[in-house]
Amino acid sequence: MSDVKHHDTSGLDEFGYTQTLDRSIGKFASFAAGVSYISILTGVFQLFYFGFATAGPAYAWSWPMVFVGQLMVALCFAELAGRYPVAGSVYNWAKRLSSATSSWMAGWLLLISSIVTVGAVALALQITLPQIWDGFQIIGDGTGPYDFAVNGVLLATILITFTTLVNAFGVKLTARINSTGVFVELIAAVLLVIALIVHIVHGPEVLFDVKDFGQGMPLGFFGAFLIASMASGYVMYGFDTASSLGEETKDPKRTAPKAIIRAVTASFVLGGGLLFFGILAAPDLSDPKLGAADGGLQYIVLSVLGGPFGKAFLICIVVAITVCTLAIQAAAIRMMFAMARDNNLPFSRQLSKVHPVRKTPTAASITTGVLAIIPLIVNISQPAIFTILSSIGIVLIYMSYLLVTVPMLRNRLLKKWPLADDGTEVGFSLGKWGFIVNLIAVLWGAAMTVNLIWPRQEIYNSVPPFEWYLQWGGVIFVGFVIVTGLLLYRLRIRHRTGVLAEHSAALHGFADAEEEDQTRAIQHSR
Repeated sequence: MSDVKHHDTSGLDEFGYTQTLDRSIGKFASFAAGVSYISILTGVFQLFYFGFATAGPAYAWSWPMVFVGQLMVALCFAELAGRYPVAGSVYNWAKRLSSATSSWMAGWLLLISSIVTVGAVALALQITLPQIWDGFQIIGDGTGPYDFAVNGVLLATILITFTTLVNAFGVKLTARINSTGVFVELIAAVLLVIALIVHIVHGPEVLFDVKDFGQGMPLGFFGAFLIASMASGYVMYGFDTASSLGEETKDPKRTAPKAIIRAVTASFVLGGGLLFFGILAAPDLSDPKLGAADGGLQYIVLSVLGGPFGKAFLICIVVAITVCTLAIQAAAIRMMFAMARDNNLPFSRQLSKVHPVRKTPTAASITTGVLAIIPLIVNISQPAIFTILSSIGIVLIYMSYLLVTVPMLRNRLLKKWPLADDGTEVGFSLGKWGFIVNLIAVLWGAAMTVNLIWPRQEIYNSVPPFEWYLQWGGVIFVGFVIVTGLLLYRLRIRHRTGVLAEHSAALHGFADAEEEDQTRAIQHSR
């Protein structure tokens, strides 16, 4: 019994799991995992053009709005990570807060979202690489109706192939590349913010100038602002990755909660600096290139800093896109692994298999890479591929987050959360602020989900041909994912769910005890 008391499974024993992954990630690497998923240099630069074209300079105020809402979600997740820092965080947290069906759907939605987002983020190379060197526009010259999208898919496929190989090789290599990339990203972001501040040419009043944006819309400028908020909403999520890598993190109950909060806060400060000071430093706010996919914030940086220096920062953005794609895929792999070891996915035994030497789920790594490329190929002839995949990815992840924050709020009302003190180590607690933080997180998540899934032409069908099924594409795809998931789970998977033998703590404990008995018997016979 004493061995059990002193053996730290970091919450794994509460789920019936045994340690099979390589626990080698330190504090900075855990923080870096959250930062690289959020990736300010990727997200802020990728959809700046969309936000600016939709609502002008004032769209920047969506940044603090999204931060406040997502900080509430992050605080809820930090409290859960302080108790359950396990792979597939959202999925396993939901298991402790709600029904088996709800927890499975949380994992399913986050898994699909992560796979879609891997492709969406990898597409960001198309917005940056051709501005560094036009030779990266491999398909056509960029003027054809599909040159932009097709070339983007090609570059994204190359990147996803690279990140798949790295993730399959092992978490140590992934963490090393990720931490290095995040270090470069943070230094570049700080230097870029300083450079933009030095080159400010506009006063703060331009940030309140709504001009003619929103004309003809039912809600006027506010309607345009809500659409533009997708650009900010696209950046600040994925902070739960720090906890999803908990089984590979040292002292995870203390490390993961801090990493989650620090990641979202650091991203807000640096991302806000890039966004606000970038707008104030733009030479001409009426330049149409600011709202064009081949312009945007990259165009401002090149205009302000000049060719060599501007391109040096764009190279840092490429580094950020790479580690962001790497981190998102790493999170998708852990979610697939977590669900598979519960026998909760098709081909679970294969997907949950951990390589004996590299201690990483290799099959899950390869599978997520292949699946991430499929949406790209399907949308290869869609010029609005960036906004479509981005919005769908955000909607799915916000819905999966709601499947945690809503039951968490219900359990608070029923006095079932926080759990009674049973002697288990808890790394982070919201204390008396728990209810109000949780309530805001739920209201924010629900409002933003409705805002993003609303079938607006500006997001889902912004260029010809204008068809109803394209405009309603987000609703149709999300509905298909939900219905397919429910049918798959209710009709088939739930009848066989259960921790696979190779991942079961009970079976491993029995085997260890049996081995000890045999050792004692041999020693006694001697």
